[in-house]
Amino acid sequence: MSRVYNFSAGPATLPVEVLEKAQKDLVDYQGNGVSVMEMSHRSSEYMAIFEGAKENLRKLMSVPDNYEILFLHGGASSQFAMVPLNLFSAKKKADYINTGAWSKKAIAEAKRYGTVNVVASSEDKTFNYIPKTTSDMFDADADYVHITTNNTIYGTTFPSLPEVGNVPLVGDMSSNILSQDYDVSKFGIIYAGAQKNIGPAGVAIVIVRKDLIGNALDITPTMFNYKIHADNGSMFNTPPSYAVYVAGLVFEWLLERGGVAAMQKINEEKAGMLYGFLDNSSLFNGTAEVNSRSTMNVPFVTGSDDLDAKFIKEATAKGLKTLKGHRSVGGMRASIYNAMPVEGVKALVDFMKEFELNNK
Repeated sequence: MSRVYNFSAGPATLPVEVLEKAQKDLVDYQGNGVSVMEMSHRSSEYMAIFEGAKENLRKLMSVPDNYEILFLHGGASSQFAMVPLNLFSAKKKADYINTGAWSKKAIAEAKRYGTVNVVASSEDKTFNYIPKTTSDMFDADADYVHITTNNTIYGTTFPSLPEVGNVPLVGDMSSNILSQDYDVSKFGIIYAGAQKNIGPAGVAIVIVRKDLIGNALDITPTMFNYKIHADNGSMFNTPPSYAVYVAGLVFEWLLERGGVAAMQKINEEKAGMLYGFLDNSSLFNGTAEVNSRSTMNVPFVTGSDDLDAKFIKEATAKGLKTLKGHRSVGGMRASIYNAMPVEGVKALVDFMKEFELNNK
């Protein structure tokens, strides 16, 4: 069976080259006689894999030396609690921008430990845009400001970072990390689940400025304390070792292709192709506002539930899979992460043109 074009929002498609390399090494990793899944995480062989992945990520994102890179369990959802537990000071207050389901969950979790001020929200229009903010909207005494840089369900992305002054900016970058250049020094913390642009589910990446480590609330569980993980090189307990290994292969794949800046150009080309069709279609409509459009997740509808269902069924038969929109909004959604080739987007647009002609 040949591979299909997988437009899943996550777990998402991986580069074929990465899968083939992992397959080759699955039973016997480079002559060691064991799989990476069987290695002691403290062995010299695995430590080389682990440190190589960390250094390549630092290179890809130009992570400054005053930031720690952690590979943790629990996915991005655990960070909804870890961030306030580690960043809340005596003031215990933070500003959040609410742009979708994941930011709502982050807000709810932070409220368990302190005061949350929702500075701006796009819930009034089912999160189909990024609300505008100005610097005077943020509390200069807040412990941090939290944003979700890209919203998978609604297909929106912050066109620019909010101006938050000296308050640490925290970014949930789960669905667009490594897809476009970001200045890491603009953030206090960046965190991301791996299963969209990095690798298989099972590992969360946290990039945290060192001066923000070591101030956790007394109630913070040991496993939720950044200092514990930083002091132990993400090896306080057994890390998600195989997921880190595959992530490392993805980092190598990205570097071979020119890094994040080169990938951003390709992503803009793919998104431009799809949005260009949607903007001129007589049947399909994109649902995100133009100025907030994501290059990673493109939701669209026909305006008819029956036609949407027919489109998804016929697209699946053509090898264009997992195009059904999130259950909360319906319609369709094409997730076109780094590993989705240009040819996959071309195939989707060609089928959309054909479907439009046949369903006027």
